[in-house]
Amino acid sequence: MLDGIRWFFSNIAMAFYNFGYAVTHPGLWLDWSDKTAIMRFVYYGASIELFFVIFDALLILTLVCVLRPNFMWTVVRGLEGLANGLGRFFAWAGLLMVLQQIIIVFMQRIFARPDIVVGFGVPLQFDISWYAEELKLYNAMIIVFCVAYTFVQGGHVRVDLIYAGVKFRTKKILDMFGAVFFMMPFAVLTWLYGWYFMWRHLIVPNPSASDSLDRLVNKARALRWNVETTGFSPSGFNGYFLFKVLLCLFCAMVFLQAIAVAYRSWRELREGPESEGRYLDRDSLGEGEEAYEGTH
Repeated sequence: MLDGIRWFFSNIAMAFYNFGYAVTHPGLWLDWSDKTAIMRFVYYGASIELFFVIFDALLILTLVCVLRPNFMWTVVRGLEGLANGLGRFFAWAGLLMVLQQIIIVFMQRIFARPDIVVGFGVPLQFDISWYAEELKLYNAMIIVFCVAYTFVQGGHVRVDLIYAGVKFRTKKILDMFGAVFFMMPFAVLTWLYGWYFMWRHLIVPNPSASDSLDRLVNKARALRWNVETTGFSPSGFNGYFLFKVLLCLFCAMVFLQAIAVAYRSWRELREGPESEGRYLDRDSLGEGEEAYEGTH
């Protein structure tokens, strides 16, 4: 127990040094012309060192926000604004999915074409199956970039067996507890798995979460890019590595939204029921459609 406590606080202290060293020596991990720099980037992207750097940054940000309540509201509005902006933009991918599916059906059933050619001068030509499989990418983009947006809009399913019947203060405490002890750990654990899952489809030799920094640096001598381009069919979509990238972005979106939820709940708890929903930017169906809002 004592060793664990000592390890925890020593890593908190070392995080300041690690962050300063990384910022002052960017070539060690950002100069991707050097293969060892790539391996360092892979290692530190899901390392204990990065975890405690983010942990320290979050602690400092939280302390500043507690001392300056208006700044906490600014952070909440910024994070929720980011979620709303990305969500509203990438929601249009749903329309692209529908239009592209209609085009695929027309090209296959009416024009009997095996491919679709797009562009002027140098055309972009892919088989019909490529466009059909690429629809999954739009769906993945909606999930990744609209997950936080849906949370802000109150669109996620909530099981209100306990939450609906408790008092305002209890609800805020439950929101903070859920954000800190459920949303954040979920995002961190998914990142730890997703980070190496992504890189195993980008480079060889494949990195592993169990590899030490020295082992990865030794592997750098044989490193080469091997971006995944294999589809489910011979002429199918060949950008499946993008789904692995989106998985990591999903973790980042959930983690940032967890911060927003925790901070908003704290401020509403401190300021009382009259502050509930303060600065909350939710979409409206328009005048006369109030009865339908919240039913989806």
